[in-house]
Amino acid sequence: MEMARYDPTATFEITVTDVEFRRNAAGRMLMARVYRPVGNGPFPAVLDLHGGAWNEKDRRAEEPMDRSLAQSGLLVVAVDMTLAKEAPYPAAVQDANYAVRWLKWKAPSWNGDTSRLGIYGSSSGGHVAELLAMRPTDPRYNAIPLPDARHVDARISWAVMRSPISDTAGRFEHAKRRGAAGMVTNNTTFFNPPETIHESNPQEILDRHEPITMVPMLIMGGSLDDNVLPEFQQKFAASYKAAGGAIRVELFDGAVHDWVAEEGPLTDRARQMVKTFIARQLTGRPSNQTDVR
Repeated sequence: MEMARYDPTATFEITVTDVEFRRNAAGRMLMARVYRPVGNGPFPAVLDLHGGAWNEKDRRAEEPMDRSLAQSGLLVVAVDMTLAKEAPYPAAVQDANYAVRWLKWKAPSWNGDTSRLGIYGSSSGGHVAELLAMRPTDPRYNAIPLPDARHVDARISWAVMRSPISDTAGRFEHAKRRGAAGMVTNNTTFFNPPETIHESNPQEILDRHEPITMVPMLIMGGSLDDNVLPEFQQKFAASYKAAGGAIRVELFDGAVHDWVAEEGPLTDRARQMVKTFIARQLTGRPSNQTDVR
């Protein structure tokens, strides 16, 4: 197959279809929404992981961003993930790990190229994206077999996160201080037993100097985000850089946690920033992963 080319200024018609992804342990059929450009391709592939504080939302949560990316010439696939009320951590991360492998297997049938597959993750989906990027071969996350593609791994080439929960423990303590009962409940439902909030904390993974894989990352956050504080993103980025990783943090002045839900100049800027970042990852040498011991 010819190497996928990507021009972030291009415009394509797209088709949008829902397909079955996998049935989770709770018995719910998780679905995937496939945003496919109409054209010769192949088109570089992107996996979208939704937010919702691990407890709500689904593949449709970031539809405006997904449509915009697909219309620029990217095969975008957004997947449902197991919600905390169905099963706590690491179930959602296992779904996402499986989704990486599943998309690598399925993408050619949708005229997609996964040779430099990346992830776009929002809020709690950004937390999952960071874990996948840093622990692509972790047996805790690789637990769901994919018999049709046993040879396929869950490594990705880059990750973009919007308002990711990069410090799970710090965010939990902040939620308790501000009396955000819903946020506290979401945390205790997902991180059960409670100590998993530390085991799965991207910031603490770096602080503990665990063996990880590093890929280029872009974090977009709001300067007025009182859900995931801007200083959490900046601290994570500083730690990632200190460990040898390539990362950029962009704080959007005047933006709150979920600013991309509203149309406007900030949202337009975020979409363009994501496209530009992806274009950079799809040029040059593909060997952009670093294993840090």
